[in-house]
Amino acid sequence: MAMQTDVKASVALTSTGQFNDQNTNALGRVRVKAIYIIPGASAGSVTLKDGGSGGATVVVINTVASATQPTYMLFPGQGLLFETNVHGTISNVGSAVVFYG
Repeated sequence: MAMQTDVKASVALTSTGQFNDQNTNALGRVRVKAIYIIPGASAGSVTLKDGGSGGATVVVINTVASATQPTYMLFPGQGLLFETNVHGTISNVGSAVVFYG
């Protein structure tokens, strides 16, 4: 049985913007398989959008108010499809990394 895709990790996003690969190229069409979030001292959120800051919201993930309690979320099935790119809107979050394929 062959692997469906190779899974890679983005560079940590620390403020609102595009998720990039390890060579700082913006992610294009990908399936996000999981996300790892380091929350801030107060409750926050990460919103993933397809198509930039004005694009369609794909998922909103709310975080707890604890900088010592990271959130790891595995998306079911083949993950979340982003047709254009992966944009993250970050609020009260230290950083977020997406795992994609």
